[in-house]
Amino acid sequence: MAPEQRVSALRPGEEVRGLFACVRKDRRQTRTGSPYLALELRDRSGTIAARAFRDADALSGRFERGDIVRVHGRVERFRDELTLELDDIAKATEALDPSEFLPTAYRDLDELDGFLEHLVGEVYDRRYRSLLDGLLADGGLRASWRQAPCSRAGHHAYLGGLLEHTVAVATLAQDLCQLHPRLNSDLLLSAAITHDLGRTREFSLGADIGLTDEGRMLGHMVIGANILTARGRALDEGRRLALLHCVLAHHGPSSTPGGRFQSAEALALFRLNALDAGVKGALEHGLPG
Repeated sequence: MAPEQRVSALRPGEEVRGLFACVRKDRRQTRTGSPYLALELRDRSGTIAARAFRDADALSGRFERGDIVRVHGRVERFRDELTLELDDIAKATEALDPSEFLPTAYRDLDELDGFLEHLVGEVYDRRYRSLLDGLLADGGLRASWRQAPCSRAGHHAYLGGLLEHTVAVATLAQDLCQLHPRLNSDLLLSAAITHDLGRTREFSLGADIGLTDEGRMLGHMVIGANILTARGRALDEGRRLALLHCVLAHHGPSSTPGGRFQSAEALALFRLNALDAGVKGALEHGLPG
């Protein structure tokens, strides 16, 4: 079931009955000492501040931050910002699609899926290619690869962000191999395609982007290495170690036992990953100070 009204379409004076994600919940007091709730509600189109003055404590017990809530209220203008003044709010009980409440990729996911398949087709080493084909053939993994974000609040922090980032880094890797033909293009492209594979099991999706137990305890690089180890049994030792090193070092050599890059391909992946993440972060959040 989708929200009845979108945040981006709300106008002053409009009555609202709809479903939203509660991403902030604070209990505050008015100047006279009366309690009220200060909230932030979101759907995939945007966020809006909300307040509940009447029966604040009773309403507070009906939901928590991170819940998807059903609300009734009216849009008002407060300090030149739209605010939703609530008469009623409670946790929604029906099954809901997280994509209705989380931001989504700007690019078409079907198009990105097609690019991913094309990039896999550019890997000619039969053992790496067999590994990649097996990953793409796994329907559950493919769906998670398509839906997962790439971070919780950093670059590509929206549904589809993982697929968008993967395609970008792999495309950069393919171009770099044209400029530097001494690079092992099959290794670098395979590593670029799989470097963030652990993101498919790192996040939980609901009213907000959270962490799974596996994501909190292991992190996406270890999860990704575990996936590749389980799926890459057909790889010989040399190929397996070279690929795992690239994946485990893509945030820098400090995450590897030797503390240094063991291949030009690992160095290249680190730089390409940082390039796409940095540029995307600047476009979304502004240049670093």
